[in-house]
Amino acid sequence: MLILQALYFMLPAYFANMAPVFASKFFGSKFSYPLDCKLKYQGQPLLGSHKTWRGLLAALVMSWLVINLQAFLFQFPIFSSLSILDYQTADLFVFGFLFGFGVILGDAVKSFFKRRQTLKPGDKWLFWDQLDFLGALILILFVYLPPWSIFLIILIISPLLPLATNWLGYKLKLKKVAW
Repeated sequence: MLILQALYFMLPAYFANMAPVFASKFFGSKFSYPLDCKLKYQGQPLLGSHKTWRGLLAALVMSWLVINLQAFLFQFPIFSSLSILDYQTADLFVFGFLFGFGVILGDAVKSFFKRRQTLKPGDKWLFWDQLDFLGALILILFVYLPPWSIFLIILIISPLLPLATNWLGYKLKLKKVAW
């Protein structure tokens, strides 16, 4: 039950992390202006062209949609038993923003260091590529401290999910590489 509660709590972040890929397929190159505004640091792009305002907006919208769905489902016993957060009293806008912005922030920080290693967007950087969710978890800690057991489960399971979703995205031809 604790594993399901941890996964359920992080659903807004997990879906927000996938949202930029789907937004790029839906909008194509529209609204794909880079978050780093094409700035360079030490001759390399600050973040790169694949971190876009479109992706940030998609992550924020998706996170907000998922947390609002969770708030609606909270009235049903099966979902309220999965919830570690009281969605009736939680500020859904704040939580939605922190989950969505957090995964993009985590991804942007990783991309900054990836560019310093001269790795191209999409290049495999095992372990580090699985840590985007940490940005969301860190930001959420400013407004909510999950039980330590849930926190620990999130730290263990969350890095495995991008591996599974990237493989699925590859199989669905949404991503060019399986990692």
